[in-house]
Amino acid sequence: MQENTIKRISISKASNKFIKPITTTIGILGVGHKPYWNQFDGLFQEMLNKMEVFKSKVEKSNAEIIDFGISDCAETAYALVPKIKKANIDLLFVDMVTYATSSSIAAIYREIRVPIVLVALQPEEALDYKNASTYLQLVNDDICAIPEFTNVAARMGLKVPDIIIGTLYNDKKVDAEILEYCDIAKVINNLKNARIGQMGHVLEAMLDMHTDSTLLTAAFGCHIVQTEPDDIYKYYKNLEESDVLKYKAQIKEYFDFPEPKSDPITEKLTDEDLDTAAKVGVALEQFIKEKKLDGLAYYYEGEPGSEIRKVLTNLIVGNSILTGSGFPMCGEMDLKTCIAMMIMDRLGMGGSFAEFHPIDFKENFVLVGHDGPHHIGIAEGKPVLRSLKKFHGKPGKGASVEFKIKAGPITMLSIVQKADGSFKFVIAEGESVDGPIPPTGNTNTRGFFKPDVITFLKRWFSAAPTHHFALGLGHKAALIEKVGNFLNIETEIVRSE
Repeated sequence: MQENTIKRISISKASNKFIKPITTTIGILGVGHKPYWNQFDGLFQEMLNKMEVFKSKVEKSNAEIIDFGISDCAETAYALVPKIKKANIDLLFVDMVTYATSSSIAAIYREIRVPIVLVALQPEEALDYKNASTYLQLVNDDICAIPEFTNVAARMGLKVPDIIIGTLYNDKKVDAEILEYCDIAKVINNLKNARIGQMGHVLEAMLDMHTDSTLLTAAFGCHIVQTEPDDIYKYYKNLEESDVLKYKAQIKEYFDFPEPKSDPITEKLTDEDLDTAAKVGVALEQFIKEKKLDGLAYYYEGEPGSEIRKVLTNLIVGNSILTGSGFPMCGEMDLKTCIAMMIMDRLGMGGSFAEFHPIDFKENFVLVGHDGPHHIGIAEGKPVLRSLKKFHGKPGKGASVEFKIKAGPITMLSIVQKADGSFKFVIAEGESVDGPIPPTGNTNTRGFFKPDVITFLKRWFSAAPTHHFALGLGHKAALIEKVGNFLNIETEIVRSE
């Protein structure tokens, strides 16, 4: 597993009331062959013992686990179907503890519509051939039924389940794979239960941003909650001064406030902008709590000179604090990238709002970043706040977030809506390399991509992504591809060779 992961930032107690814990419910089902139990004394108990070892590996994910026992014949499989349905699990591990006929799984395949992973963990690295017995072979016969199980899934018109193969003890690769699937289950759980707020409209003329909320629900399970700027503004008009002071202290804890450098539209954070950011941050938290939201995509301009424009163009600081705490927020009302950020966050990658900026042809990299809110949990060092005299290309002015992300491997995820309405993941991997970035009050990082920056960018653009994407830590394209497969979403990984 990729070690370049994030730690969630500590946020105020008020925020903790509505930032949901990352949860999932995972089922474990053993399979075996019923005639064996009477033929070999102690074999059934040994299978249960193997399952307990496997369960202990899953428990490290902090998931809720439901043990369905062992399905060893068609009758058992049919009897288990209503129990598995009632459990409302997000993923089912099928523990291939010994050989099992496919009748022990067929009814479950047909009725249970959750991702299934076949797990074959052999207790011994190799049989002691000199002292081998049929009993010992059956204890280690974990892979024997896999082809039968995959063939029957295909014959039933279903996807062939993912497969984990390894040893039951001291197999770090297997242990990492198991936890990765548990992370995927968390993504699935969070998406299907998420309430994503939609406020305002897409920034005018960004035709790649538009999407169908109904199709988002169909594909990901999330509900799109229609909200109004007044839903935040009403809290902004009725703030408690003590809450604003606490929020200012929080901002000062998370951010640095350097002197301006080369960009004439930047200045050291002003007291006025700090005050506005804190007031808007408090109102934002209260709004999210009322609407029970798990994410927000927004863009709203408001009447020039109005208080509501001041509020809605100064969500950047509060949004960045929330995004760093597992609550993805996208400017320019980009719902698809909001979901991409949620996927990355639940995989422990961070997930910041990003697009491509100028190329450095001398050193062969491209700046990757965006203005607006970002995942400050993946910042290299302490993120910076600068006052901007204008938000370029948008109305308003105020505090803006600037940082580069941690050096090391990075992954990008763009969620695209195709001509037929279906969605597609476009994914790529690269490296964030330390070095100076423009002091413009926006995030940027130096993105290096193979085989060279121009070839890579041509390949990325040819995949027809949206111009926004989620940017996270680690090389996890294969893991995100698995998420797409479980959600029945087409995936394209941009080649780097």
